[in-house]
Amino acid sequence: MSVLVSGSIAIDNVKTQKASEENLLGGSASYAAIAASFYGPAGIVGVVGHDFPEVHLDLLKSKNINLEGIEVSEGETFRWSGEYMEDMNDRETLEVALNVLESWQPAVADSQKESVAINLLANAHPLNQHAVIDQVGDKASFTIADTMDLWIQISRDELESLLKRIDLLVLNDSEAKLMMDTSNIVAAGKQLREMGPKYVIVKKGEHGAMLFGEEGFFTCPAFPLDDVFDPTGAGDSFIGGFAGYLATLGKTEFDFADLTSAIARGTILASFTCESFSTHALDSLTHEAFDERLTKFREYCTFA
Repeated sequence: MSVLVSGSIAIDNVKTQKASEENLLGGSASYAAIAASFYGPAGIVGVVGHDFPEVHLDLLKSKNINLEGIEVSEGETFRWSGEYMEDMNDRETLEVALNVLESWQPAVADSQKESVAINLLANAHPLNQHAVIDQVGDKASFTIADTMDLWIQISRDELESLLKRIDLLVLNDSEAKLMMDTSNIVAAGKQLREMGPKYVIVKKGEHGAMLFGEEGFFTCPAFPLDDVFDPTGAGDSFIGGFAGYLATLGKTEFDFADLTSAIARGTILASFTCESFSTHALDSLTHEAFDERLTKFREYCTFA
């Protein structure tokens, strides 16, 4: 059973206080698909331009990711440039060029529909997320949608209608507060569930994540790192790993306990992402290293 990931595929230029690098693989779908592929087969739906480096496509292929949903356009690839301050929570976007992403209409390949278990709508315009749901239909047993403040502000109606079509909404704490016009994260999470999704995950960056569901509430810290190199894509890696783990369970329905276990796995994958530029740490991640960190995480979160 596979995870279908749709969203942006980008070329990133990232600068931190320690180093900088250009022409990195970026985009919400790229991080999420690679994280999901750590657990098993995945597919990716997105668009790139004629300038997209072949090495990035080769990497995605090497991860057992079905690329038939990637459109190669004559224009230039979506590009993002950003700089992180000494406090990694403080980031400045230096340049954004939507390029081919601006007019992109997602097209899910027939081969990607055949075995999809989890439909992961990584951060993208709500209309694009609607389009993927329309194409996948009822083939997926669980649908996840990530969103951001921009769509809350400029596409509120489309986003609200999307919430009625998904099983899980993912957004960060500031976005949840913005969406529900409240300063209380817990209140926001509960109110978002009332808008349609069975579950809501509120990401809190270095402070972990919260899960809201009818069955209960769960909170999980982030894995403590001595040093954060580059947090770009950590949230996408988190939800990609979350979806990838769920797909391994072989279920058509998931309960609250399944989701809490998936959050822990996603958290560990996100922590590895933060230790390098782009997906470099995920590219070489072994199951032995992952299991070792997951064991430590269990110890950190256990008390009498």
